[in-house]
Amino acid sequence: MNETFLGNDTVATATLAGKAFPFMEANYPERNGSLELSAAPQDFPINPWDIMLCMSGTVIACENSIVVAIIFYTPTMRTPMFVLIGSLATADLLAGMGLILNFVFQYVISSETISLITVGFLVASFTASISSLLAITVDRYFSLYNALTYFSEKTLHYVHLMLAGTWGVSMCLGLLPVLGWNCLDDPNSCSIVRPLTRSNVTLLAVSFFVIFILMLTLYFKICKIVCHHAHQIALQKHFFTASHYVATKKGVSTLAIILGTFGASWLPFAIYCLVGEREYPLVYTYATLLPATYNSMINPIIYAYRNAEIQRSLYVLFCGCFQTNVAYRSRSPSEV
Repeated sequence: MNETFLGNDTVATATLAGKAFPFMEANYPERNGSLELSAAPQDFPINPWDIMLCMSGTVIACENSIVVAIIFYTPTMRTPMFVLIGSLATADLLAGMGLILNFVFQYVISSETISLITVGFLVASFTASISSLLAITVDRYFSLYNALTYFSEKTLHYVHLMLAGTWGVSMCLGLLPVLGWNCLDDPNSCSIVRPLTRSNVTLLAVSFFVIFILMLTLYFKICKIVCHHAHQIALQKHFFTASHYVATKKGVSTLAIILGTFGASWLPFAIYCLVGEREYPLVYTYATLLPATYNSMINPIIYAYRNAEIQRSLYVLFCGCFQTNVAYRSRSPSEV
C-alpha cells in the first residue's frame, strides 16, 4: 500500500524515512505536503512493504479458501458453530484478496476510483472479520450459558440474524469512502490511511475498541463458567482430579491465546489510528498495519484447523488415507 492507500508525508518526513529506510527514499520525492493519486506511471521500484502485504494477503487467501470450501461442500457442517467459522473464513478470504488486488491495482492501474473501491473493500472485509470474531465469542458464551437449549433451530435463526447484521454494518462502513466520506477533495482532512478521513479512521478505531472490550467481557464470563463447571464436577466426585485441573487450565490458556493474538494484532494499528497524523512517516503505518493482517492469517488455525471434523475433511482432501472406521468426537463451540 503506497500512495493510493496510505497517508501522506511532508518533505522533512520523507527525508527522515529515507535515512531510516533506504528503500523508501526513492518512493517519496518532494511534494506539496500530501501524496496525490495519479494514473501516471511511477518511476520508482516496488515498495518492499507492499510486497509483504501482498504476500500476507496471498497466505490469508489460500488458508481461508480451504476452510470456506470444506464448510461449503460438507453437508454436516451447517450447525451454528460452522456457520460462524465459515463467516469468519469468508471475511478473511475477502481481506486477503483485497490486499492482493490493492497491490496489483496500485502498480498497474492507478486511479482515484479504484483507490476508493479497494480501500472500501478492505474496510468492509476486515470489519466483517473482526465482527465475526465477536459473533463467535457470543456463540461460545451462549453455548455454555444456555447449554440445554443451544442445539435448537432458534439458535441457528439467531446466528443468521447476527451474521446479517454483522455483514450489513461492515458493508455500510466499506461504502462510506466510495459514497463521499473521503479526503480526495480536502487533503488536509486525510488520515494515516489515505483516502480515509481522520473522522472515518477514528470511527473504525473506536468501533474496534468497543468490540475488543465486549470480547474481553464475554471471555471473562466464559472463564468463570468453565471454572464453575469444573468446581461443580469436583464436588460431585468429592475431589478435584488432575485431569479436571488440566482441562480447566487448558481452557483458560486457550482463551488467553485467542485474546492475546487478537489484541497483539490489531491494538497497535487501532491506537495509531487515533494518535497518528498524516504527516507522520509512512513506515509507522506500514509497521502497525502489517501485524493486523496477521490476525486473518492466524484465525483459520485457531478456529478452523483445530476442529476435529475439519481435520477429518482435510485428511480426506489431501491424503485420501482417512479410515472411515476411526472414531472422532465433534466438539462444541466452547471447546473450539
